[in-house]
Amino acid sequence: MEHLAEDIAPPTFNNRLVYLRTFFNYCMREGELSTNPLASVKKRKTENRAVAVEVDVLNALLAAPNQNTFVGLRDYTLILLTLDTGIRPSEGTKLIPQDFNASLREIYVPAKVAKGRVARTLPISETTTKALRKLISVRAPEWSDDIPIFCSYEGRSLNRHTWGDRMEIYCKKIGTHIRPYDLRHVFALEFLRNGANAFAAQRALGHSTMEMTRRYVALVNDDLKTEHAKASPVDRLFKSTKAKRNTKI
Repeated sequence: MEHLAEDIAPPTFNNRLVYLRTFFNYCMREGELSTNPLASVKKRKTENRAVAVEVDVLNALLAAPNQNTFVGLRDYTLILLTLDTGIRPSEGTKLIPQDFNASLREIYVPAKVAKGRVARTLPISETTTKALRKLISVRAPEWSDDIPIFCSYEGRSLNRHTWGDRMEIYCKKIGTHIRPYDLRHVFALEFLRNGANAFAAQRALGHSTMEMTRRYVALVNDDLKTEHAKASPVDRLFKSTKAKRNTKI
């Protein structure tokens, strides 16, 4: 309880709660506990976090890696893939060449890689396809097929911390702060803003339920409300009429 009572953000609290509750459920199955002491503890409400990144900032981020090096080309391609599909960093860094289908312009996320352990196939753009082709073509000939697409120049696997450090280098270079996971948020919001329906977004993002996807839908709806408040034809019409009346008075 002291662990949960620390001054922590709601998402951190919820993560700790889930981990501990899962452990206590295990203890119950093993006969060590008769009840789960956290069974009645509820998650804290979290605010929807909108990650709005301007187009020029995204272009600057894509231009930051030096594509003349393997590491730079790798980083550029992973940024591009995340913006194009919304794939989780933990999923993207585990993909192998066989998961990429250039002719169909698809990336396959196997169940063993997917966070929810449910496989999914993600369509990708021609630009992303070309970048992946180029990255795979410059792999060392001696590397086996099970070495990830997005690996170190020595063929070692990346982890989320390493990828976070790489992103931080580029962000400092262009004077901004974007986390690897923020690119997933950018994809989700722009995907919906550009006309995709919520069910397509849910499949692309790999959400097991619509609950998480609804947060992005809510944010997009909030965008619409804001724009409506600024540009409603009815509001403009009545403001114009009111201004004329005041002028006559």
